[in-house]
Amino acid sequence: MIRKKPAPDTRERILSTAEALFMERGYAGTSLRLITAKARVNLAAVNYHFGSKEALIREVFERRLGPLNSARIAYLDRLETLARGRPLGVEQIIEAIVAPALQVNRDPLAGGAAFLRLLGRAFSEPGETMREILPAQYRQVVVRFKQALVAALPHVPDQDLTWRMHFMFGALSYTMAGNDALKLVATCNLEGADEPEAIIKRLIPFLAAGLQAPLPGSAGKRAASPGRLGSMPGRKAA
Repeated sequence: MIRKKPAPDTRERILSTAEALFMERGYAGTSLRLITAKARVNLAAVNYHFGSKEALIREVFERRLGPLNSARIAYLDRLETLARGRPLGVEQIIEAIVAPALQVNRDPLAGGAAFLRLLGRAFSEPGETMREILPAQYRQVVVRFKQALVAALPHVPDQDLTWRMHFMFGALSYTMAGNDALKLVATCNLEGADEPEAIIKRLIPFLAAGLQAPLPGSAGKRAASPGRLGSMPGRKAA
């Protein structure tokens, strides 16, 4: 006897539908009316489970980002344990950021490539809700990875390291948002442009080179700063 796969419950169906529509139309272009029509539920069901569109958006990201960022920190913890007190290499630290995202890309149950593109889009067109959700989700990740980079790059002043992390996370977000922009600068078909492994193989050394680049101008003098693990400017992560 073949058993039918159980249908997702109402709450899960609303979340999955909203996630797909946000990717397709953006946040401002996706109304609750459209979500309820696609999910085959009424507005009362959305209000019952989430209370508002903003709360629904928050839940869409929290259910994916929480496990992803926990996996990133766990990956970094494992590398630091193996290093036995020695600073990690810059490429190892970047690997701890991108490898869990690659795992998400391969796993539809974790959101797959669609969620990574949605996450990239969240940074490219943030609204007020995103400005509240994303910093809270990434705060622990930023602090942990900045600690590791401080140890790996002790000669880089805090201000420069903060800017470099800002650029690094921006590049990650831009890359995860998709390769449409790549087509604008490529005069021919690039091998591996649609393969996450091929992209990451090129992305990690590129980001590492940026983090380790020569200091600009007279910024070579290390500035002692009590706020070395303080907040970063602009968008936080991908």
